[in-house]
Amino acid sequence: MAAAKATSGADNGDSSCRDTGGGAGGEANSVANCAAGGRVYSLDDLDTVATVGTGTFGRVFLVKDKKAKGYFALKAMKIPEVIRLKQEQHVHNEKAVLTEVNHPFLIRLFWTHHDERFLYMLMEYIAGGELFSYLRNRGRFNNSTGLFYSAEIVCAIEYLHSKEIVYRDLKPENILLDSEGHIKLTDFGFAKKLSDRTWTLCGTPEYLAPEVIQSKGHGRAVDWWALGVLIFEMLSGYPPFFDDNPFGIYQKILAGKLDFPRHLDFHVKDLIKKFLVIDRARRLGNMKNGAEDVKKHRWFKSIDWDAVPQRKLKPPIIPKVSHEGDTSNFDVYPEDEWTKEAPVPPKDLEIFKNF
Repeated sequence: MAAAKATSGADNGDSSCRDTGGGAGGEANSVANCAAGGRVYSLDDLDTVATVGTGTFGRVFLVKDKKAKGYFALKAMKIPEVIRLKQEQHVHNEKAVLTEVNHPFLIRLFWTHHDERFLYMLMEYIAGGELFSYLRNRGRFNNSTGLFYSAEIVCAIEYLHSKEIVYRDLKPENILLDSEGHIKLTDFGFAKKLSDRTWTLCGTPEYLAPEVIQSKGHGRAVDWWALGVLIFEMLSGYPPFFDDNPFGIYQKILAGKLDFPRHLDFHVKDLIKKFLVIDRARRLGNMKNGAEDVKKHRWFKSIDWDAVPQRKLKPPIIPKVSHEGDTSNFDVYPEDEWTKEAPVPPKDLEIFKNF
């Protein structure tokens, strides 16, 4: 599943497309079907090269554009499975969010489409692979490596929150590295535009904030909690709360007891503690100064925050990428008979008419 998460998010970076309407609702088809340079794509324009990820109800393919010769990631989702798993709203949320955002650390969406069997999202292909793979291979990151990724993630979260979007799925599998080593957040299936709070239980057990587990209604504070978990995992090699089953994990999260490995820097331990505060009103990032409080924390004192979104910080890991369509940083998946899917009845297709 890792690589499916990998290339499956997106962000529409073409402002001329975004300005044609729809906005946060994302339902204006002209917005979604408008791509860089105003081009409308079709499946006939795309040659499938390889599968770079698989998921519960979808696959992500590396595809080559026959006309422009460039590469994209095409996320294809089985409509019957989306309906069976009650993911219709998440799919619409994902498109709406990605149609609205435009940021160097968020993946880009170029085009959406559906036929009688599948929903399609055409996104930029990020060839460096998942941060998860690099973390797994190294065991853990040193302090400066963790600091680099954390700074770029803080900027991505700050941007999403400025648009009242909560991401809700921060974890190493959903952070891609581009060919230069900078991050791209991907998989916006759980992302949502929030006016107040939401009650949906979604996310990955180890990364869930207490208020999600307790069904108290949650908001943007969950992303800062998840960042605390992520920083702990990057620097330790394992998450702060883990168990053999989700219920055990939830108990540990609600107990809130942290056992830090000895090698962790004093300032980063303080930062993690301030993110992993059960009371979200006192959680760093969720108080009145928002992300500014995070940026001013002592652990980040060496960071030039103006340089971060300009991608001027020097990446600690440069992925080995031989060419634009290189798939060597993703797992290999069997190319099975995945497309043999029965057409969906018209009443079910109606749900996705604006997709």
